[in-house]
Amino acid sequence: MLRILFLGTGGSLPTRNRNPSAIMVSREGELLLFDCGEGTQQQMMRAKTGMKALTSIFVTHFHADHMLGVPGLIQTMSFLGRTEPLQIYGPQGVKEFVNVFIGLGYYKLRFEVEAVELSPGDTVKRDGYCILAIGTDHSVPSLGYALTEEPRRGRFDREKAIALGVPPGPLFSKLHNGVDVVVNGQLIRSDDVVGQKRAGRKIVYTGDTRPCESILLASRNADVLIHDSTLASDQEEWAKESKHSTAFEAATLAKEADVASLVLTHISSRYTDDASPLLREAQEVFENVMIAEDLMEICIPLKGK
Repeated sequence: MLRILFLGTGGSLPTRNRNPSAIMVSREGELLLFDCGEGTQQQMMRAKTGMKALTSIFVTHFHADHMLGVPGLIQTMSFLGRTEPLQIYGPQGVKEFVNVFIGLGYYKLRFEVEAVELSPGDTVKRDGYCILAIGTDHSVPSLGYALTEEPRRGRFDREKAIALGVPPGPLFSKLHNGVDVVVNGQLIRSDDVVGQKRAGRKIVYTGDTRPCESILLASRNADVLIHDSTLASDQEEWAKESKHSTAFEAATLAKEADVASLVLTHISSRYTDDASPLLREAQEVFENVMIAEDLMEICIPLKGK
């Protein structure tokens, strides 16, 4: 299962219904956190995500609304007896950030926190997927992230295998796993009974940014693009000055990148009572779009089942 849980969808200022930025991705029992604004651990508790399976935090940049939740979350996990190490990835400054909050915490952590500085183009490789660091266009050093799964094995053609003389049983598994077999003196190749590899799924999270070429390229054919959509187009000049995007700009990029779906996030507090203007202008250019809400979940199905 690949699931996205929106823990915080607000802009720089929290509101009564939006926490600061935090997005959790759950994959095969592993939890990954992208940004960790103030109050993230409480949102995790409300969503009943647990904390033990959290292996990594990916910070897009070091504005307060994207990282102030980290020290409290770390301390809570230590109080709960965590011993497994935790990796915190981020742009320039991540090591200083980790050193500061550990040094000022007045508590002894029970587990290791490893700070890993990433540059645009760096890749974090994991079992079955990787995470690409994307250079973005914000007012401070910043990154976006693209999680891409490895391709899955193709479909096994059971009927064709039987027609070739392969008896149902263990040999089916070998063939599906890419191992050629011999049946009655005849070589049966895996490629003869297994189809083309099926594409893995892809999620792109921009963090705070202006629309930019690097995000466009990284988002090609993504299943879900989660894009900064702080403002509506009537605030375009302020979006340019503050290095954010409008909903219309996010939708235009999503259309050009040919993504399957677009989620608008980092919603300004000026839309506390009504964010529909953002949705309307995005839908002018891209149909499959939604506005992120706190504690909203999206499940991404496997491709080519």
